[in-house]
Amino acid sequence: MASQYQIRADYDARTIVVYQAYSPAIADAALRAGRFVAPFSFQRMTWIKPSFLWLMHRSNWARKPGQERILAVRMTREGWEEALSRAVLTTSDPAALAQAAVHVQWDPERSARGAALNHYSIQVGISRHLIRAFTDDWTVSLTDVTPQVRKAATVLRTGRAAKTQGLLPTERVYPLPRTLEDLLSPGR
Repeated sequence: MASQYQIRADYDARTIVVYQAYSPAIADAALRAGRFVAPFSFQRMTWIKPSFLWLMHRSNWARKPGQERILAVRMTREGWEEALSRAVLTTSDPAALAQAAVHVQWDPERSARGAALNHYSIQVGISRHLIRAFTDDWTVSLTDVTPQVRKAATVLRTGRAAKTQGLLPTERVYPLPRTLEDLLSPGR
């Protein structure tokens, strides 16, 4: 894939971390159960993002209503790649997109201060047709990273952006199989 469209993530040999922002009710129930349970909706698409900073931009550092809690969802790489293998780019034919189990969208990556960068971050939408595989089979663990998010946001607001580095997860280029690179590359 072109370097502008590489997936950057926190991962190990078996798992990858994706992030989601939730209301306290959804986050608390999921953390108590150790998995996604109601009031999490199994009837609508859920979007997962391997980029921590993109989600911080989207959730305004966990300050947007309904997005006050940030969960790090550790999922299997096998599940991640299975989801990606079923993806259709949101810029594709509308009929193909309507039938897709997974939607992929590329948006400009963000800096800690929210500025758009010159490379893109992947957002993966898992439809209701595949959501149980995500929640029940692919999710390994859920971690509430909201305290870390709030601490980093405070550091940023006080003008000490350089000091946020130690509070951010380390993300590196995720090695995709060639077939997935071809499938996910915009303009191919």
